[in-house]
Amino acid sequence: MKIQPYLDKLNSSNKFKEFISKNPDAYFSAGFFMIDLAEGNNLHQIDYYLPKEKKIVTFMLDKDIEMKKDDLQNDSVPKGIEGNIEIDLDVLKGIVEDEMKNHTVTTKLIKIIAVIQNIEGKKVWNLNCLTSDMGIIKVHVDDSDHSVLKFENVNLFDAVKKLK
Repeated sequence: MKIQPYLDKLNSSNKFKEFISKNPDAYFSAGFFMIDLAEGNNLHQIDYYLPKEKKIVTFMLDKDIEMKKDDLQNDSVPKGIEGNIEIDLDVLKGIVEDEMKNHTVTTKLIKIIAVIQNIEGKKVWNLNCLTSDMGIIKVHVDDSDHSVLKFENVNLFDAVKKLK
């Protein structure tokens, strides 16, 4: 599934047109997508940053377009995402599975939480994947050339131990 239809749905909505007319300095700062491979309960959100207010406005796109405004979680200002997003959501699973094979990870993917962001001037997919053994695989993928920038296999139980 391409991301462009979600952006088109957002851009053509009256809610978004009203938002952008009131906030002409707002810009596309992130896309958040949950790909539920087990049950198909997918989630699609687009974030816009409001520089004057230092807030993020999230547009939830799965049914009717819903809008929610939140404060930034930290002081870092998100960079804007410009141009086309090259990687389709459907392709992310294959990229992760290929990299899992390269690292001899044999578990099955259950969910992929995918965030597209501008990191150091590049569009990067930050993927957090839940596996059938309750593990978490963290992968960063360069949107322009589909290269894997980072791969980390994390045992959920190890992560819980660190929190204690």
